[in-house]
Amino acid sequence: MPRPVNALIIDDEPHVIVLLKGLLKQLGMETIWDASDGAAGLEKTASMKPHVVLLDLNLPRVDGLEVLAQLKEKHPDIPVVVVSAQSTLRTINRARELGAVSYVLKHAPKSEVMQTLSDAFDAIAEKSGGATAAEGKEPAAPA
Repeated sequence: MPRPVNALIIDDEPHVIVLLKGLLKQLGMETIWDASDGAAGLEKTASMKPHVVLLDLNLPRVDGLEVLAQLKEKHPDIPVVVVSAQSTLRTINRARELGAVSYVLKHAPKSEVMQTLSDAFDAIAEKSGGATAAEGKEPAAPA
């Protein structure tokens, strides 16, 4: 099934954005936008309508959990994957309660982050029945 083909990364750490963009490209993302604070992330989500949002929790201007709550209220069909250094069970559970489809720890090994993102994108594609594929774009035929 098709996976999401574009994403928005909301994170205030430039090196994390670079790392995530590289991983997302390896996972087949065609277009990746980024925002460096919660308010900008909410604005870009409204204007870009990404297929998936990767969201940090420690953000300036608007806290990540508040961003998650607003995203799920205003754009309930856009899946959100939390990518954070916060690893307390309380925070992870709160993110899931607010609607995050997955939770990735920033400090996990790169291979683990990649596998968690891949699994999340597979689940998103399965749940959506492929609805996140680009409008009018057919999946590539096997070579």
